[in-house]
Amino acid sequence: MQTNPEKHQATRRITLLSVVVNTVLGVAKIVVGWIVGSAALIADGIHSFSDLVTDGFVLAASHYGHQGPDHDHHYGHGRIETLATLFLGSVLIFVAGGIVWSSLDRLLANAAIPPPGLWAILLTMLALLAKEWLFHVTRRVARRIGSKVLEANAWHHRSDVLSTGVVTVALIGSQFGATWIDTLAAVIVGLMVGKVGWDLLWESGRELVDTALPLATQEEMRRVAMSVPGVEGIHDLRTRQSAGHTMLDLHVVVPPRISVSEGHEIGNEVSRRLRNAFPALTDLTFHVDPEDDAGEGDPSRFPGLPLRPEVEAALARRWEALDVWPEIREMELHYLENAVTVVICLDEASPRDSQAEARRLEATARDIDWLSRVEVRRLAGTPWVPAAPARG
Repeated sequence: MQTNPEKHQATRRITLLSVVVNTVLGVAKIVVGWIVGSAALIADGIHSFSDLVTDGFVLAASHYGHQGPDHDHHYGHGRIETLATLFLGSVLIFVAGGIVWSSLDRLLANAAIPPPGLWAILLTMLALLAKEWLFHVTRRVARRIGSKVLEANAWHHRSDVLSTGVVTVALIGSQFGATWIDTLAAVIVGLMVGKVGWDLLWESGRELVDTALPLATQEEMRRVAMSVPGVEGIHDLRTRQSAGHTMLDLHVVVPPRISVSEGHEIGNEVSRRLRNAFPALTDLTFHVDPEDDAGEGDPSRFPGLPLRPEVEAALARRWEALDVWPEIREMELHYLENAVTVVICLDEASPRDSQAEARRLEATARDIDWLSRVEVRRLAGTPWVPAAPARG
């Protein structure tokens, strides 16, 4: 899988901006909270400093996740970003639980909240606006570069907005004596944050277990592949995702008698058109089939047909006494329908009747169970030389 330096740099820039904002807000909240004696504001400041841990985690995931393939990771390190998204989703769920728990605890304890004053309320409002702005900026960058871990961090910023909103409501409520508003708002915020965390966990978990793309997307991929001239069928189309990238495997059915190079070029054109139609497709593997063997399983797991050296040796034992044997210039083998079709190529000037020679050759080799049929055609070229027998 190819790396994307632009994506890595964008992730690094926006995350460093988050580090600066969280540091400034954390210091300001703790200092003002200590001056006015607000425990809620000091706790929110500590929460802002805790965000630096997730920012550092995003930076580390971006650095290692965007490294290219190596001898231990042939498909790159994109799963590191997926693991980071799982971690951030878990953090959001814990944050949600903490908000609900602390608010209910404060309600049951009937804790008194001293009036914070105007400056503390203004600071929380400023922090709320700053984190909301950081949420939108981070999410916009995440969607532009297709980074799930960065989008997870954006939603972490949104959870800070909600938690700071709870603190703001608590400060205003305590200023006027209505402390119960804090608890109600905190429970609602906690449920919202928990829902975001669960969504991130669910999507990342599906990615880790190689969940396929939606059926509609798979059908569109099949349609694009079938539009290539020479493609007679598509089967065993499989998809999975990793860190915003898509990987695709598919079998391409081509006419059975074309050359290997033509079949491979048809597969290359399928790959080109799919990559153009689906920009997120970064890894594509195609297998060229001369016939549609969908549903038959992996043919390499079953007993196979003999290869050329064994085929030529078996036919030589039966045909070398025939007068046509020295005139053979080329022998083509076609492996179709679990049997071998042999095409004998004679000199174009040969006076022999092709159909009659084909019947005679088939009759001489009718005891070979893997032989499907024999065909004879004309060919201009150099004399055919049988392959050397394999040495045991």
